[in-house]
Amino acid sequence: MPNETQYYQDRMIPFKSYRLKNGLVVLANRDQQSKLAAVNLLYKVGARNENPTRTGFAHLFEHLMFRGTKAVPDFDTPVQMACGENNAFTNNDYTDFYITLPKDNIETALWLESDRMTGLEITPEVLETEKRVVIEEFRQRYLNQPYGDQMMLLRGLCYREHPYRWATIGLTPTHIEEATLQEVEAFYRHFYRPSNAILSISGDLEEERMFELAERWFGSIPDDGTFTPSPLPVEPTQSEPRRLIVERDVPATSLMIAFPMGDRLSKGFYRGDLASDLLAGGDSARLYDRLVRQRRLFASTNAYILGSVDCGLFILTGQLLPTTSEEEAEAALLEEARALCDPAQITPYELEKVKNKFEANTLFGELNVMNKAMNLGFYEMLGDRELINREVDLFRAITAVDVADFCRETLRPEQQSTLIYRAKK
Repeated sequence: MPNETQYYQDRMIPFKSYRLKNGLVVLANRDQQSKLAAVNLLYKVGARNENPTRTGFAHLFEHLMFRGTKAVPDFDTPVQMACGENNAFTNNDYTDFYITLPKDNIETALWLESDRMTGLEITPEVLETEKRVVIEEFRQRYLNQPYGDQMMLLRGLCYREHPYRWATIGLTPTHIEEATLQEVEAFYRHFYRPSNAILSISGDLEEERMFELAERWFGSIPDDGTFTPSPLPVEPTQSEPRRLIVERDVPATSLMIAFPMGDRLSKGFYRGDLASDLLAGGDSARLYDRLVRQRRLFASTNAYILGSVDCGLFILTGQLLPTTSEEEAEAALLEEARALCDPAQITPYELEKVKNKFEANTLFGELNVMNKAMNLGFYEMLGDRELINREVDLFRAITAVDVADFCRETLRPEQQSTLIYRAKK
């Protein structure tokens, strides 16, 4: 049996945790209400772990991992035969693979995931095929799509050193186009291994049974259990405002304003999340009600945070109406955001409404075995597995003064980055 075991009971999501000798962390949640089981395998590799001259590799591997191994040439067929569904996603911080299927077929998922952890068959033909797929996706979704490169431009404006300066798709299609088989295989061997992965399982099975199955399918995979990620460059503090104006063939001018904020485990993350919901949490929120409905300056508005593991961004956006000047639009967005710097301007009603919505969404998501398995892996990756059961309390404890403090600290002119995505006349 595993040499490290912990049990987290009396929680909204009770779970057991242990670590295999090869470094694989396993989290088990017994859900007696579901006939399905969920297997989630998170690899701690995202766009931020890439070489700046070879970006897009993590996303490329999201594709390659479904191309089969020597033992299983077609990954999807065994999943479908087991009455399951599977998918994956990649972001700047990690890559996630997940399968849901009847609990009696759970070993199919564990077999498939353990097999492709080390047995991926990357032939020159497979690599070239997936490179073409990824390059075409880059062109269609980011280069040839209206507003497609907008977020990429904002990242480059806000980040100068940290690898968040490029999107998950990469900096340029050339990086994928020029990637060699040797480079791709080296990336696979380095990151796709037990000590850089988290396996989380949710279903109506005894936790000890989940441990035994994890040991059976993953325990023999060789790894010294000591994977250490390379240190990332620290983004220097922004000391003066930045501005970028581009002209594109789009139907309307769009405006994005961003401010640097704290990392995912900071108090500022929750305060920023709540502040963004006060501004844009529905049609009754401030930006839409005041700037779209009443003043008719924008066709649409939004406010959100990136939610990234390292220091993120607090972002305001709006698509201008033809009668609105760029100066007027920028001033209006900043005026609404900076109104939150005064706690007296935040009513108890709107604060409670946002908190209730957050709690309802969290609790509703916990009814799903896939969400539970996925979230267990995510919080383990953050380094605070117990946070999965504390976030609602942290959110509920935020006061109007907390929100105001966050906005005063964050919405400073010298830390503002503004992107004007101007429609061609």
